[in-house]
Order: sequence, then structure tokens, then C-alpha cells
Amino acid sequence: MVNNEKEQLSSIRREIDDLDIRIQELISRRSECAREIAQIKRASNPELVNFYRPEREAEVLRGVKARNKGPLDDEVIVTIFRQIMSASLALQLPLRVAYLGPEGTYTHAAALKQFGSSIKLIALAAIDEIFHEVESGNISYGIVPVENSTEGIVNHTLDMFLDSTLNICGEVSLRIHHHLLSNEGNLSQVSTVFGHPQALAQCRRWLNTNLPDIAQVAASSNAEAADIAVKTPGAAATASESAAALYHLQFLARNIEDDPNNTTRFFLIGKQQTKPSGNDKTSLLLSTANRPGALYAMLSPIAENGVSMTRIESRPSRRVAWDYVFFVDVEGHQTDTDISKVLSELRDSHFLVRVLGSYPVSVP
Repeated sequence: MVNNEKEQLSSIRREIDDLDIRIQELISRRSECAREIAQIKRASNPELVNFYRPEREAEVLRGVKARNKGPLDDEVIVTIFRQIMSASLALQLPLRVAYLGPEGTYTHAAALKQFGSSIKLIALAAIDEIFHEVESGNISYGIVPVENSTEGIVNHTLDMFLDSTLNICGEVSLRIHHHLLSNEGNLSQVSTVFGHPQALAQCRRWLNTNLPDIAQVAASSNAEAADIAVKTPGAAATASESAAALYHLQFLARNIEDDPNNTTRFFLIGKQQTKPSGNDKTSLLLSTANRPGALYAMLSPIAENGVSMTRIESRPSRRVAWDYVFFVDVEGHQTDTDISKVLSELRDSHFLVRVLGSYPVSVP
């Protein structure tokens, strides 16, 4: 019986070894194909410096997800392929991507989810710095937070689009899990909780229930909160699992967010316009004069052409008091017939219309 078990295990292990060899050969050949594509592109356009195509990546990853038959779940198999694609892209030309730092923030995690680890990540201190660095050409792309499923819109990001010429090239949806991290051994030793204001708000119920008399202090980021917790006796931080590893903190409690489906959406911003991927969104900036029925008239072409609107937000225009602009997301690409018709009708009616970008729907 023992010998039979050993034979079975040996047989399976030999098969694994053979599969590993084949997988490695296939990955190497795929990487060679990526390098050949870069050579062909450079031959036709020697000045080409950006080989990243968000729509092509989205198509590939959707195919990976559709073909997956387990036992690995969709998110795991997509992550594996994204890392292979990241390494292949680095062979063509390494990307420089800016994110809202420091290292260990959720924007950092979103950048890794979108691009994998084979890129040059640049941590910047503010959202406006990310916009400016991408606009200047110093950085290829930026990752900025735009909305949270429980706390709503990140106003600073939307406001930056009022004057920026950058396009939205992609989106990333990241499931957010907050943990209470500290150098202290248990909750009774915690005297102050630090965290980004949105993180503290997303954990409000848990904190008020489990640490009702403890001060909650805002930090510029959850990574900064983790850094404070390292240096301050009695301090704890609401932060990510990666922050725990980076700052060598203990978990006092895991998954303390009030909403288990807590998700943050991020925009990938850059200079290029993304081509259709087959499953896209388009973000619009709209404005109209302040007159009765103006908003209804502005939104009517969207409904009348059968276009689905998934989001609308109003923000002060920052030009005239009580003057507003509207950020609208619709399903589809700006080159689609129905959306093209919507844009044409809006412009014919003398509404201010700016397409912020069409981009692939986030692949989980």
C-alpha cells in the first residue's frame, strides 16, 4: 500500500515537472513574440515610446477569465496572466507609472493590479502632482482614486479634469479591506487610531463599537498612518495587508470595514486615446447655462438614443459662483454609433461637451 502511494505521488510529480518545463517554454515564446511586436512597431515608427494598449490587455484578460475552468478562481488566474503580460511589456519598454503614495497605499495596490510588478512605480504625494507629471511627459501614466462604493466621489480627482488635457485610459476596481495594525499586543493598549479620513469613515461602526473612547486622527494616507503606528506608542492604523508587511506591524483585527463589499474605483490617466475593447465606458464632462429644464435637455439625448448612464456627479465649475459642471459615465465607446450620435446632438444644442476618455471596463 505504501509503495503504491509512493508510485502515485512520483507519477504526479513527474507530470508536474513536465508541465513546468512546457509552461516555461511557452512563457518564453510568448515573451519573444512580444519583443518581435516591439521591433515591428519601432521599424514603422522609430519615435514610438509607448507600447502599452489598455484595450488589448483587457481583451486578453477577458479571454483568460472566460476560458478558466478552475480549480484556480478567476482572480488568481487573471493575476498570473497579468504578471506575464507585465514582464513582456517590460521587454518592450519599461513603463513609468505614478501613484498616490507612499508605498503601501491602496492606490499603490491598484497600480500593481493594473500593471503587475515589472514596471517603474513612482510614489507622489498629491493627486495634482500625478496629473502634472503625466502632462509633462515625465511619467507614462498615473493611477488616481475616483470613487468609493460607500464614501462616494474623490472630489479632488474630478476637479483636476476641469483644466487637464489628459485622457482616462482605463479603470481599476479594487476590493478594499482595512485592518487595524499596531506594534501593541492587543486592543486595550491602543490609545489613538490613525488613518486616512475615508478609511476611518469606512470603518466607523467597527471603531465606535470596539474602541468607543479612542481618538481617531486623520492622516494623509493609510501608509502614513502605518508609519505613525510604527513610531508612536499606543498608536494603531487602519491600513492594508501590504502595509502590515512593509511596516512590520501586527494585526489587531482584520477586515474591519463596515461594508464587506467595500470597493474603490481608480482611473488610469495618460495622453493616449484608448481604442474600443468590446466592453467599454465613456466619461464625459458636460456643462449648460443655468436655466429651467437645462439639465433635462442635456440628458435627454442619452436616454433617447438608448445609451445607459451609469454615473452623474455635479461639481462647481470654479469659474463663476453657483455655476456647475457634470461628470457623466455611459456604457460604450465614443466611437460607437449611438454614443457618437449623443455627442453630436449635445454639441448641436450648444452644450459644452468634453470627452474625458473611453476605456475598457475593469477586469476583476
